[in-house]
Amino acid sequence: MAALTQDRDTIKRNPRDFEIQAAASKTFYAGAMLALDGAGKGTPGTTATTLKGLGRVRKAVTSGATNVVMVEYERGCFRYANSAAADAITSADIGANAFMVDDQTVAKTNGTNTRSIAGVIRAVDDLGVWIEF
Repeated sequence: MAALTQDRDTIKRNPRDFEIQAAASKTFYAGAMLALDGAGKGTPGTTATTLKGLGRVRKAVTSGATNVVMVEYERGCFRYANSAAADAITSADIGANAFMVDDQTVAKTNGTNTRSIAGVIRAVDDLGVWIEF
């Protein structure tokens, strides 16, 4: 496509609200961490090496074996549980990547190459870790 030679009416989308087709036979709880699997489908966050953190699930849904279900999610900065003491995230880790343990927990390390990146650590408090997706 050639470069513009006049104004273009480029449409806009809210950069926070999205939806993606769910992987088969999965349950998504509102507030859970959502990830992208290797097939381009949404899946709950879990310990795996092939996922990409997407954001927070907006509404609970369950996908069947063959039905097409869309998962609504939003990007932003959300608080999730910190991992156990041996792999806990601290304020010294702000700005680094956090790694998925499950759909509500993040850890400091990739667990000896068993975990995928959830997102970027933005803050740590007594209640958990703020992750930006």
